[in-house]
Amino acid sequence: MAYIHPDVLDNGLAVLTADVDTLHYCSAEPTSYATAVSLSLGSKSTPTVGSPTAASPKGRRVIVSAVVDGAATGTGNITHWALVDAGASKLLAVGALVEPMAVAAADVITSEAFSVVGPGA
Repeated sequence: MAYIHPDVLDNGLAVLTADVDTLHYCSAEPTSYATAVSLSLGSKSTPTVGSPTAASPKGRRVIVSAVVDGAATGTGNITHWALVDAGASKLLAVGALVEPMAVAAADVITSEAFSVVGPGA
């Protein structure tokens, strides 16, 4: 199940644009900031998160840009992504990868752009 932090629900997707400082690639679905960090097999610092735009057929979304230089720190299968605000120790949003991705420590992680769609879409 996808997760969106209450700050995002209260303040809209702009919280993701303003506050995300790390994209973690996780071996299972995290349910808190601490589990996102502990399940992380790699990360991308300061990922590019676009401003909110219209989602189709309705609602709002932000697009997280493709990553070409993520750093793997563990070995296993990445199944989920987690957008976090490390400075405030907040898990802001979580989603599943379309296809799990195998990584080994010290690999370079690449991933396609993806959308985070707000409630009601």
